[in-house]
Amino acid sequence: MSSALPTPSARRLPLAGALRLGRPSDIWFKPALSVVAAVAPPSLLLVALGRLDLATYTMAGSLCALYAHNRPYAARARALAWVVLGMLGGLGTALVAASLTRDAVALVAVGAVLAAVQKALCDATRIGPPAHVILIFVSSASLFVPQTLGQVPGHLALTAAAGAWAWLVGMAPALCRPHGPERRATAHALRSAAAYAETAEAGEGDPRARADAYGAVQAAWQSLSAAGSRPSGTRRGLERLVVRAEVALAAPADADPARLRGWARGLRGTGPVPRPGDPRTGADELLGVAAERAAAPRSPRSGLGALTPIAVRTALGCALAGYASLALGVGRPYWALVTAAALHQANITLTWSRTVQRVVGNLVGVLVFAAVAPVAHLGPLALVLCCLVLNFGAEAFISRNYWLGSVCVTPLALLVTEFPGHRPAGELVTDRVVDTLVGALAGFAAALLVTNRRAGDRVEEALTAVDRAREGAARLLADPQAAPAALAAARRHLAGVLVGLRAAADAASGEWWQRAVPQERVVLAEQSGHRTLAATVRRQGPLPGTSTHTEDARP
Repeated sequence: MSSALPTPSARRLPLAGALRLGRPSDIWFKPALSVVAAVAPPSLLLVALGRLDLATYTMAGSLCALYAHNRPYAARARALAWVVLGMLGGLGTALVAASLTRDAVALVAVGAVLAAVQKALCDATRIGPPAHVILIFVSSASLFVPQTLGQVPGHLALTAAAGAWAWLVGMAPALCRPHGPERRATAHALRSAAAYAETAEAGEGDPRARADAYGAVQAAWQSLSAAGSRPSGTRRGLERLVVRAEVALAAPADADPARLRGWARGLRGTGPVPRPGDPRTGADELLGVAAERAAAPRSPRSGLGALTPIAVRTALGCALAGYASLALGVGRPYWALVTAAALHQANITLTWSRTVQRVVGNLVGVLVFAAVAPVAHLGPLALVLCCLVLNFGAEAFISRNYWLGSVCVTPLALLVTEFPGHRPAGELVTDRVVDTLVGALAGFAAALLVTNRRAGDRVEEALTAVDRAREGAARLLADPQAAPAALAAARRHLAGVLVGLRAAADAASGEWWQRAVPQERVVLAEQSGHRTLAATVRRQGPLPGTSTHTEDARP
């Protein structure tokens, strides 16, 4: 039976599939509540002071609360600090440019370059959603706000103060659930392993479920690694559970999906971490975890060669969108820049899907704005309350599909432009529709013009990495004196490079005008890699409880 995984078509561009709603994120409410908590105090204070015209700058800092919700708190603290600094850097550049010139042609050029830099930095650091989009929205909008150099320090100070508050909001849950992100990542790995084990009962199992499960296990290890080096009982308990998920993937016939799901449920809240059997079991695997953590470098970042095509696409798309919007008579074409920048994904097929989602969401969103505007125009307090509702809605819906979140983002962005003063609703709607269509056309055209010529090379590199990792694990299997900890670390490394191979193959399959992805070699590499993983489990012996079905899953 073939293990070929479905990959995006390089020629077929979906329409209906791009708009299909998915399940909401497990933590959709966290960014939704966080952004409301971060935006409300500064905005309401400015309403009380009668200076709502300054809310644009506090909003820039408050929106930093949207980031890093999936990261352990030690890593989240660093990530949020860098996001705030990145926001200040982009906003400062835009404000200085707006102070020095009113030439829209020059400002569009600055915005295009700034968007490319922000996109490249967010991809390189893997900051995660909402990535570059929020940064580009703030900086692009600020380029077209009248400004003087003397005002810049004060406006940046407001952003910094709101950013510091957003940092506190993002870190606040650590007080009541300090290991929450790691617990969620571990639970997701257990559920994914259970789902794959169920499909494997009747044969080889669903290859997509297998790839998703390996990705979830890899993400759980990364989460635990990012939590810091200080050991704790909770940390060791979570590592044991991820080992169980990992072993279930390598030997699904011996796994008990119900038990895996029981452990996942036990990770809710702040109660004790479930202990799968004798706490001494899995000691060899945990030694492998410790050895790997001590020897492995930090998570790899995307190389310059991988980022260059995306950055060039972003710069070109934003420039084309901005100049086309100016030619059509839009005085402040920042939304065209934002639309073009928001489209670019890992490959052209995904970029097309995002283009469809963005256009549909924005067009529906302007209708929502037309309905909300009369309420928002009742006064400053009503305007702020409408923005808070739309902020919550955007984060509540966007995990189901990007277009659904855009239905709230679009009226929110239009209302934010009214903080300094009201503009005719018809003018705003017309400009937004024009900018959306122009930005979408220009952004997708840039993706077609600038191809990712390194996509095929990265598949070859991933195949080589899998071959080397498999050979390394095979050598340890052939050595009867091999340390169990070394074998466990080799197994984990092999699983990681297999996840990387699938990601590289999926990205390359959706890129146009490139040589064909060697799908047969990819499938064979995956098959041999997974056979080697299963052999490492048999060599160490299934962990107690993976096949006997006798242990209790309770804490």
